[in-house]
Formats: sequence, C-alpha cells, structure tokens
Amino acid sequence: MSAPTIDDTVHQQVVAQAGPLAEVDRDLVATLVRSADPLLPAVEVDATVARVQARIGGLGPLDPLLADPEVSEVMVNGPGPVWVERRGRIERTAAVVDTATINHLLQRIVTPLGLRIDPSSPMVDARLADGSRVNAVVPPLAIDGPCLTIRRFRARPVPLEAVAAPPVAELLRWAVARRYNIVVSGGTGAGKTTLLNALAAAIGRDERVVTVEDAAELRIPHPHVVRLEARPSSVEGLGAVPIRQLVRNALRMRPDRLIIGEVRGAEALDMLQAMNTGHEGSLSTCHANGPDDALRRLETMVLMGEVSLPLAAVREQLTAAVDLIVQIARQGDGSRRIAVVAEVLDDVGRYGTRPIADGTRVFALPRRSRSRGGPEPESRRAAA
Repeated sequence: MSAPTIDDTVHQQVVAQAGPLAEVDRDLVATLVRSADPLLPAVEVDATVARVQARIGGLGPLDPLLADPEVSEVMVNGPGPVWVERRGRIERTAAVVDTATINHLLQRIVTPLGLRIDPSSPMVDARLADGSRVNAVVPPLAIDGPCLTIRRFRARPVPLEAVAAPPVAELLRWAVARRYNIVVSGGTGAGKTTLLNALAAAIGRDERVVTVEDAAELRIPHPHVVRLEARPSSVEGLGAVPIRQLVRNALRMRPDRLIIGEVRGAEALDMLQAMNTGHEGSLSTCHANGPDDALRRLETMVLMGEVSLPLAAVREQLTAAVDLIVQIARQGDGSRRIAVVAEVLDDVGRYGTRPIADGTRVFALPRRSRSRGGPEPESRRAAA
C-alpha cells in the first residue's frame, strides 16, 4: 500500500478536528499543511489547501470535472478511474477515487438534503445546488463498490436551431404558440429535457406556466413560472410527494401551460385528462424509441394507474389529447438532433402516428388545428 500523501494526512487531521461535513476555515488548513511539511513552497501550500478544501467542502476530485463546461455527465463506477461524457463521448479521466472517498462524497451530497444512503437504503436520487441530477447506488446492490452518476445541469439555453433545421424549428415554435400538446420522446441522454426547454421558450410571455418534475432541471426563460418538484420519503420513510400528486395539485393553480418534465407512471392519465379538459399547450417527455413506441409507452403508463380502463378508452384519450410527438436522438458524433416530428392520428378507425417532418425539412401539415396562435409559419405554408 502506498504511503499517504500530504493531502491525505491534512484531510484526516481536518476531519478529526472539525468533522467530515463541517465548513472548514482556510487558515486552519494552511496551518496544518505547513505543520505537515514546513519546507513546502508557498505555491504548493496554496494548491494543497485548495485540494483539501475541495475534499471537505465540495466534491473533491470531481470538482474540476464539474467545472468543465464540456462535461455533461460524471460517472464513478466504484473505486478506480472516474469517467465523463464530454461532447457526447464517454472518456476516462485521470481522476481516481477509492471507496472511502466515494462514501464521503455521497454523504456530502445527501446529508444536507435529509436523505440517506447505506446498505439498508442503497439507492438515492438527489440534486446538487446548481440543479445537476445525482443518482447513487451502494453495496449490496452495487457489487463492485459504491457508484455515483452526476448529470450536469446546463444553464445555457439551447435554441431549437441547434437540434433541427430552421424550417423545422419554425414549425415547432408555431405549434407551441398554437397550443399543440407535444410529447418529446427519446432514449436516455438523448436531450429530451434540453429540447423541452427550447420548446417552452416559445410560450407567450403573458401565460402562466406550471412545471412538475421528479428532479428540477427545467430553466424556462419566462417571467411567470411556478416550479414544483416531487419529494422522496424521509429517512423515516414518511413525507413522500409523488409526481402524480403534484400534477393534480398543479391543475388547481390556474396554469395556462402545464409542463411535466417526464411521465414515468400513472401520472400519464392525469396529464392526458389535463390536456383534454382545457389545458391545451401542455408539454412533456417520455422514454421511447420512436413516436409509435411513445404511444405504446403512454398506454402502458395510463394502465398502471389505480383506475381500470379498457384499452380502447385509453387510446381515445391519447388521440384526443396528444397532438405531436417529437423524437430526438443522439447522433454518431455525440450531437443531439430531432429525428422525426409525428402527428398523432385522430381519424376514426386509425391509431398511430404520421410523420410530418424530420430534422431537416417539413414535408406535411398537421391535420388537426388548435384554437389559438399566430399566422402559419413559412415552412408550413411551403409544405402545403
């Protein structure tokens, strides 16, 4: 076993004096560094102090990775090297962590939030102060040691033109302004939340927007937004507030627009009912491989609810509620692009979707119309 570094030694001394989660004064750390190595140059003292403070007050070896604007995901797969996703590609970094460091990082994250992670409660979802989403799994579920995944929150808004050609972006802005109900579908990490943010930017400035999320990630550039976030149960197993309860409550808050960050379960029924009862222009996302698959996923989620509904009734709700499904996908070079925009068919006796655009062009018109919105976009008139 290698000898402890000066960082390790000072870190242990600070923890022994102030506790593992305490806010530590820089002067105390600097004094301990000089005591450990009186001949250390001033520049090295400052660097050592910064590293030790990062261990105690931040996320230690992960801080430089989280500070890199090109990094979208940080992955710790147990003791060993840390991996990141940078510009859409997964890379191994020079950072290496051991089990004790990972456990310390987990406690830094979950303790201030009143959450718990240990062998009796071995999974947790949390959120960092900047909005980044955290998932952690520890033994006995994680066989090779505690695992930590941090999905970075990106504060910089992404315009629709970043994921689609201008004619398609124009059509989608028109559809949002016209109060079409839109579901964004795609795989994990495809850019669904990013696209949802970009679509929401087209909502009128005079409208009241209520968002409901499992973990708050949306940052909508709008003057009148109410943000609701689900709450997991406490350490005692009490106080959980699920997405479905928040969706029902949001309908009592006089929303002009209801935005559900992601539908994963029985709340899909509440979303469809909202879309069908005067809350047009709602937006949401779901995991799916394509528009038709998204319809099937929504069917399944509705059927997961307490109320037993026949499949035919569920499909009637879906076709009446959802207007457009926008599929976004990660490309081979790591970029995210809209793959297809599909209209949900509402013809009698027909069930499914009809493509009306891809990421580069608009080639058909939405058949159904909504009651509000501006003039048709140039791309839509050209397609006619």
